[in-house]
Amino acid sequence: MELLSVTSPVFRNKKALKVGLRLVWACGFFLILVSFYATTQMLPSQFLDHGFTDSGGPTITIFAAPRPFSGSVGARQALAVRSWLGLSADIAVVLFSQDPSVFAFAGAFSSRVSVEPDIDFTFLSTPFFHSMVERSLASTSDISVLVDAEVILLPDLISTLDHVYKLDHDWLLVATTRNVSNFPFQLDADGKHWLTVDNKRIRTEKGILSHRWQWKYCEERMLLAWNNGDFPLHTGVLPPFLNGKGLHNHWVINEVLLSDFRFVFDASGTISNFHLNGQDDGAYISIGGSKAHGVEKRSWENLVNSYLGALYGSLYFREANYSNLVKLVICDGRYLFVNTAEDIVYPVGYQRSLSNWTAGFSTSRRKKKIFDCVDYFKSLDRTKNCSMKDQLKSSAPLSLPFSLKFLLSTRADQNNTIVLAIAGYSYKDMLMSWVCRLRRLLISNFLVCALDPEMYEFSIVQGLPVFKDSFAPTNISFDDCHFGTECFQRVTKVKSRVVLQILKLGYHVLLSDVDVYWFKNPLPVLNTFGPAVLVAQSDEYNVTGPINLPRRLNSGFYYAHSDATTIAALEKVVKHAAASNLSEQPSFYDTLCGEGGANRVGDNRCLEPETLLTVHFLDRDRFPNGAYQGLWDERNVKAACVKKGCFVLHNNWISGRRKKLERQVLAGLWEYDISKRMCMQSWQSTKYTKSRRRKALGDASMSLNLSIQLKDITVRVVHAGGREELYHNAIPAAQLLKKYPGMCVARPEVFKNPNESILSAEEKLLPGHKYYIIPSTTVQKVKRKHSKKKGEEPAGCKGKKVAAVDASGDFSDGSMCSAKDYYISKGRGSRCSSKKDHKGKQQFTPPNQKPRPCKELDWEPSLTSIQELSP
Repeated sequence: MELLSVTSPVFRNKKALKVGLRLVWACGFFLILVSFYATTQMLPSQFLDHGFTDSGGPTITIFAAPRPFSGSVGARQALAVRSWLGLSADIAVVLFSQDPSVFAFAGAFSSRVSVEPDIDFTFLSTPFFHSMVERSLASTSDISVLVDAEVILLPDLISTLDHVYKLDHDWLLVATTRNVSNFPFQLDADGKHWLTVDNKRIRTEKGILSHRWQWKYCEERMLLAWNNGDFPLHTGVLPPFLNGKGLHNHWVINEVLLSDFRFVFDASGTISNFHLNGQDDGAYISIGGSKAHGVEKRSWENLVNSYLGALYGSLYFREANYSNLVKLVICDGRYLFVNTAEDIVYPVGYQRSLSNWTAGFSTSRRKKKIFDCVDYFKSLDRTKNCSMKDQLKSSAPLSLPFSLKFLLSTRADQNNTIVLAIAGYSYKDMLMSWVCRLRRLLISNFLVCALDPEMYEFSIVQGLPVFKDSFAPTNISFDDCHFGTECFQRVTKVKSRVVLQILKLGYHVLLSDVDVYWFKNPLPVLNTFGPAVLVAQSDEYNVTGPINLPRRLNSGFYYAHSDATTIAALEKVVKHAAASNLSEQPSFYDTLCGEGGANRVGDNRCLEPETLLTVHFLDRDRFPNGAYQGLWDERNVKAACVKKGCFVLHNNWISGRRKKLERQVLAGLWEYDISKRMCMQSWQSTKYTKSRRRKALGDASMSLNLSIQLKDITVRVVHAGGREELYHNAIPAAQLLKKYPGMCVARPEVFKNPNESILSAEEKLLPGHKYYIIPSTTVQKVKRKHSKKKGEEPAGCKGKKVAAVDASGDFSDGSMCSAKDYYISKGRGSRCSSKKDHKGKQQFTPPNQKPRPCKELDWEPSLTSIQELSP
């Protein structure tokens, strides 16, 4: 073979080729570096700080209830909302409000910001917190966040939620809000970058978070976030707190902890959120065109929340130890759960022992660094004195700080008309259904006259414009005040006196009993009749013939103008009723139409001869009474009435509130969710299926059977067949087990999850909850059926032992770990006694065993409708 010389052309060509290849490689590497540098410089700083991009993360909806967007309040809220939207393209914002300025603000952000007006508000436009939570729970996003409308959020919210979203069990996250009086940063035009006062861009970690912000532990404002998983937040009933008082935040945390459905932790160390303190909290606010001082409004609303806290707390509140919540912190770039009370630390998502985790550290220096960081966060834990007990003290009786004249001036519509309802506490649920219906029709010019103190306080906490009736009798019966009783006669005579009082103040009045269901607003039609005409519903039930026959004027639905003629005529009615031993309804007819109908004009009018007031009886096709054409007996009452063109339908010609309520609920003309104490909203299912009607009837019947008042929550023990026992205080299950040998005490979900619904003898039955007494043989059958349905091993539970509870309450197999058992203490190993697999790794079990879906065999009342005609 011939050897090549270094000077030969072939050798020189190969060398040149190698040099060329090296140059190409070097140029390519240089271009990659340049491209990487350019790309990173173009990315928003918050994504660089936390390594999170818009793609692939969970969808998040942030809910808040802003005040009107005006002045400095509006500027602070606008900055806060823009800070939320700049975090990620996966974030949507829902604002709870009915104010036009909020709709205008949201319109500038297209579909990313929406306004939800269809929740419960007080007549002062303050949203109810329990209704806000209910709407947030209905969200279809992966994560829901509830926060104050003036709280600024930083990108660490996204990185934190991205990490905890990967947990394989349901959770609730809480974060304390830091108050700041000076926040010297602004967002740029696109909302992506934070700027200093001299318009220089800053990184959040090196700029904003480097400041020493003030922490206020036990702060009223908190950020709450939860994943929309399989479990509800809690098993209790959230009281109708008004939004803005922090008591409701603590109440939610407390109930979630005690319900033990979700893992609850404090992420104040990883989520930066700042509330901008303003100097105009006492500014005037507009209420219905008039002025009321904001401080007076807020102080009264705070009183309502304190009253509710004391009221419900004295009934069934059980304080959980949430001052020692597990903390979520970041140490050396790792997310860690820290239980400061138990001196336990555990990496997020790590399921092996601490020794295995720390063994992966290359140096002991890094381990020490992490533990020093944990010790630092422990030193900041000052929440041990945060307790609700001090906020649950008894308060003075509630009193609305507004007079009748003020309420009239703020609630009347542009025609100076008021819709008036007069009711006692026995009709509270029917009143709320009536109110909810008017709200659905966007009718806000209504007032409630309370006949008793209980109704007055109930209306206040429900956010209704209510006033006390100085003429009301003091001995109103809860159970015996229906048509024809002496109590009924006393109560009805109050109505005409109250109407007369309002007419003399210069306002027109549409009086409507709360058993009148409104299909559409009748005021435009009623306003057309003009002065000196009293427009009333006819109580005639015959389809043909005159409708103004003797004593067929219904005083439960009439419209009266505020004019001298009407006032003079109504004064005669009041005087006649005061001397009568009947109800006020006959006095209306006998005074205005004459005894025996002497003043009748044609088939549908009367003319009172002294005052010259005309009484016009309304067309029954559009304003039918409860006996006309058998409308209440129709298969579909609502469809029949809509086809006829009804404005309203009166639920009369039937005696007794139980029968009224039953007929109205079963007809699907019910608008109030008694169990949740809120109106049925459009975002809820409003289709009245048979089961839904029976559920609503069950709630309503329970309210009637037990005479439930806010001061009278009881323990309900339900036996087979529906018989109930009531206890006003918590009782041990052992008391019932001793009383009923061979029986078991179970929670309502026993038919879904029998293994975990049987109470042990040591457990207590708590007020405000329902329990079943079930034969032990039935329990065993349900258990066998449940086991057969799920097979040998439920899906997703292979190789795991689930703790089951037998009729005596003992654990039958496996082991059950509390939430703290899933964290590993320094040097102590696992606190959970569950067995290990063949590889020596501890098996991971969610903190709460999740019940599997199963049709609940729940008891529901069976009531038959009985129709009675008025005499």
